[in-house]
Amino acid sequence: MARDYDSQLLESVAVRRRRMRDALLFGAQRGRRTLDERLGKVFAGIAITAVLCAGCVGWSFLQATLAKQKAEQKKQQQQQEQLFNPSPTASPTDGPSATSETR
Repeated sequence: MARDYDSQLLESVAVRRRRMRDALLFGAQRGRRTLDERLGKVFAGIAITAVLCAGCVGWSFLQATLAKQKAEQKKQQQQQEQLFNPSPTASPTDGPSATSETR
C-alpha cells in the first residue's frame, strides 16, 4: 500500500511540475499549444526523414563512385600487365619436351 501512495505522490508532483512549466512557457493559450506542438512534431519528422533520405542518397553515391574507381584501377592494372607481360609464345626449346630430348 505504501508503494502505491508513493508512486501516486511522485506522479502527482510530476504532473504539477509539467503544468507549471507549460503555464510558464505558453501562458493562457493552452488550446493553441497543442496545435503548435503537433505542427512542431510534424516538421521535426519531415526534417528527420529528409536527413535520412539525403544520407541514403549520399551513401549510394559514395558506393557507386568507389565501385567505379575500383573498376578503373582493375582495368588499368590489367592493361599494365598486358604491356609488361606479353602473352607467352610457345618456342620449340621451351617446355618439358625439350628437356627430355636433351638427356
